Amino acid sequence: MCTLVILRRPGHAWPLILAANRDEMLDRPWKSPARHWPDREHVVAGLDQLAGGTWLALNDDGVVAGVLNRPGSLGSAPEMRSRGELPLEAVDHAEACGAAETLGHLEAANYRPFNLVVADAIDAFWLRAERGTTYRADGIEAWSVPDELSMITAYDLNDPASPRISRYRSQFETARAPDPETGDWSEWQTLLAARGTVDEALNAMNVSEPDGFSTISSSLIALPAVDRFGVRPVWLFAAGPPDRAPYEPVEL
Repeated sequence: MCTLVILRRPGHAWPLILAANRDEMLDRPWKSPARHWPDREHVVAGLDQLAGGTWLALNDDGVVAGVLNRPGSLGSAPEMRSRGELPLEAVDHAEACGAAETLGHLEAANYRPFNLVVADAIDAFWLRAERGTTYRADGIEAWSVPDELSMITAYDLNDPASPRISRYRSQFETARAPDPETGDWSEWQTLLAARGTVDEALNAMNVSEPDGFSTISSSLIALPAVDRFGVRPVWLFAAGPPDRAPYEPVEL
């Protein structure tokens, strides 16, 4: 169960701050964010070496996209397309609104259930495909992400039924917001690295399970306001559990 934390601040010099912990099996091979795709030279993303897609991507226009599983849908299905394609398709667009509109018309039945977040400095969207009463074979449901702080895991956006959201969302809300200008991300880094007791371990921000399911990387991304010409986004990446691996700048 991966986690995304999204802070939206319209009118701020850094209107979008995003944090992401990736939870995955330790033996699934991957590479750190880079320009891995020759046919997508505008995209920086981590590479899932098993399926060829990604969990989190950023393009040169400042569109960021991340995909998460829905409950009970961990792992791939041979007869379906990889969900790792979705962030790459999203960042083929120059704006988040265009990406959300296009991906909302994909055939949802081609994928295992997912949550997808697509955002830029102006807009942010949550897209969901799930089997059951809300599942639509002809498309994918989409909502705007509200201003201020939101969290998403395998559950719905800001859903208190998620133990992780219930436990940590208020802590992120009261924590000092990251400051990309000074490079101070310390309070969010502390929360992203938090481990629980044995009974709470699976619902901690930073997971380590005996079966090998663990938090294997962490990202911190900041997008500047569109009128700040020449100011580049920031992506800090921890290539391991965030309580053990240092956050290093990703070359953008």
